Amino acid sequence: MTDLPVYETTISRPVECRGIGLHSGVRVRMRLVPAPAATGIVFRRVDLDGFEVPASWRYVERVSYATSLMRQGVLISTTEHLLSTFYSMGLDNVYVELDNLEVPILDGSAAPFVEMLAEAGIRATKRKRRYLRILRPVSHEVPGKFISIRPADAFRLNCRVYFPHPMVGHQSLALELTPEIYAREIAPARTFGFENELDQMRNMGLIRGASLASGVCFSAAGGVQNEGGLRFPDEPCRHKALDLIGDLALIGRPLLGEVVAERAGHAMHVALVAKIMSDPSLYEVVTAAELAERAVAAPAR
Repeated sequence: MTDLPVYETTISRPVECRGIGLHSGVRVRMRLVPAPAATGIVFRRVDLDGFEVPASWRYVERVSYATSLMRQGVLISTTEHLLSTFYSMGLDNVYVELDNLEVPILDGSAAPFVEMLAEAGIRATKRKRRYLRILRPVSHEVPGKFISIRPADAFRLNCRVYFPHPMVGHQSLALELTPEIYAREIAPARTFGFENELDQMRNMGLIRGASLASGVCFSAAGGVQNEGGLRFPDEPCRHKALDLIGDLALIGRPLLGEVVAERAGHAMHVALVAKIMSDPSLYEVVTAAELAERAVAAPAR
């Protein structure tokens, strides 16, 4: 078993950035602030008297092209990239202060958020970290799409996608998640879209803040419009893994389980989370010390 962090964490100092919301197009200032142990990830709308929306599956409002949270009518949109970073880099407690309704998209990846955490620093608290360990397989599927999680002694991903574009097609990725692997292999992967779908998305009120500086656009001619090209040959699959991690973070605890996702999107990710959390017999909540004690005792049985 991989050594698991024993204590919950928060950031050492506040850090902030400014940007534009991908779908709303609004300008937004985001500030990360240290939070006490047992707080979790909590969004604060500072433009609405500091109203708080916890990053929890209980507050998922909609999952069309992004995962948005709502509490008492207050919206926090496009949370998945930021939550993916917090989860993967091992951050348990933080206040996310926003002065508008959407997390800034920045360059369309999670790399800027990883850099923010490096600037802020991550420190341990005195509270033991509690893991959600999957005990029995759970799955959710619709025609042509599938997502499942099964027991494992670490958090592992197996992600497969298909898009009918010459530069994408079938792609797959399998890994055991660590902060180092995330920062190197997943975080730089940008959100993406296809030229022939842009007008339809704009007509739906989406991607008002999108540009080639905030995502990848695959051209109708079979190439990519971004001047620098792709960051990885399989960048779409890596970004889908990034999104998946962010949505699973809504469970509110680090997971011990192996996830397999076949052409799954935000709606299916959230459906799996809801299935897990609606049946306590599917999981247990344990500390790293308890798992270590079991591992030591196991040979004597």
